[in-house]
Amino acid sequence: MSAAVVDTPSYEKHQSAVPILIGLIAGLIVGLVANQAAQHHALWGQWVATAIAVAQPIGKIFLRLMFMVVVPLVFSALALAVVEIGDPRHLGRIGLKTLAFTGAFSATAVLIGLGLVNAFQPGKVLSDAQRQQLVERYSGDAAKIEAKSKEAKSLADTLVDMIPENPLQEMVGAVDGSSKGNGMLAVMFCALIIGLAITVRADECRTLIDWLKGVQTVTMVVISFALKLAPVGAGCLVFAITAQLGFDILRTLAWFAATVIGGLALQLFVTYSITIGLFARMTPWRFFRNVSQAMLTAFGTSSSNATLPTAIRVADEELKLPEHVSHFVLTVGATGNQNGTALYEGVVILFLAQVMEVELSVAQQFQVVLMSVLAGIGTAGVPGGSLPLIMVVMRSVGVPPESIGIILGIDRLLDMCRTVVNVTGDLAVATCVARGEAGHDPATSIPA
Repeated sequence: MSAAVVDTPSYEKHQSAVPILIGLIAGLIVGLVANQAAQHHALWGQWVATAIAVAQPIGKIFLRLMFMVVVPLVFSALALAVVEIGDPRHLGRIGLKTLAFTGAFSATAVLIGLGLVNAFQPGKVLSDAQRQQLVERYSGDAAKIEAKSKEAKSLADTLVDMIPENPLQEMVGAVDGSSKGNGMLAVMFCALIIGLAITVRADECRTLIDWLKGVQTVTMVVISFALKLAPVGAGCLVFAITAQLGFDILRTLAWFAATVIGGLALQLFVTYSITIGLFARMTPWRFFRNVSQAMLTAFGTSSSNATLPTAIRVADEELKLPEHVSHFVLTVGATGNQNGTALYEGVVILFLAQVMEVELSVAQQFQVVLMSVLAGIGTAGVPGGSLPLIMVVMRSVGVPPESIGIILGIDRLLDMCRTVVNVTGDLAVATCVARGEAGHDPATSIPA
């Protein structure tokens, strides 16, 4: 039985990325100035603390409006994408292409990161006094992360937990990582199965299809509300972070930060540009211009999950991708394509190995590559979601897990950068996959 044709809802045209950029820059500058002022004047310190106390709730309101609709959006968009694809053979082809691009991006990212760490040796620059100071300052946070990392499951358990016993329970804990199962992966698996089941009995499920379309439409309307707060909300989030951290932690870990940002920049502007040019036949300038709002939202929120609704809007309205392809790739990619995180994990592990004077052989570095690629798939798309998995990999190659405290002070700032790479990677994969699939329907072909 053929699948029902799914009419894609039309969304309100989203705002320009310029106001968000202005909000982020303003938050960054004001935060840094406030941090410096607070260090030199006690009265300023009180005012800055009050400003942070006001800014954080505003930023959290913006974030929660985004997170609030992530689960219903993922479920409805993925199920509808499967229904619109229709033929399971087409679904399998799109899935394999998505997996191929994801694996290639992740492997390239980790290799770039490891190459930079081995070339510049940023761990050799940190003095013993700086190392000890950082470990002591963040030892409490490191202990909490280590406790969480010990809860990591085996590969077999992870695969089994992708099939949820109670989908509603998985949905409850999917966004914040509190699920006892596999969280968002389990939600996506459930959506895939529901979508396939609807395809088999499409004529009898038109009411259900309409209901899913209604859920998707409502979630995108809520996101349009949230995006009106984006310049202020994202600016407040950046202000709260920079006002607390300032330049000090950045100066201490300057070489480490430069290595991470350099690797992310190479992945973003070189790897993605080459791939977009070769496989999507699109100029990199046009691609980055069209996805700029999603990139800025990713930077402000530090969350692939929170940015997913914006990424879907960008794919539909700016890139003009076929909806059944972009919705499938982006919803899966929000959890499964974390190649910026994979790069970061590789850099962190080798950096801490250098700091702790642990010599890693070529075989161990290759192990780091493989485990970082695998850890990048399924990492929780929330701020700091990769840290427990980093400690798992560190333990496997003999790097003391507690040494992760050295980088915790700067992790949130770098999290903002790697989330940009994660989200842009999802959109790059969707663009490349859509180009190959567009031939099935000339009306959906993306322009060259």
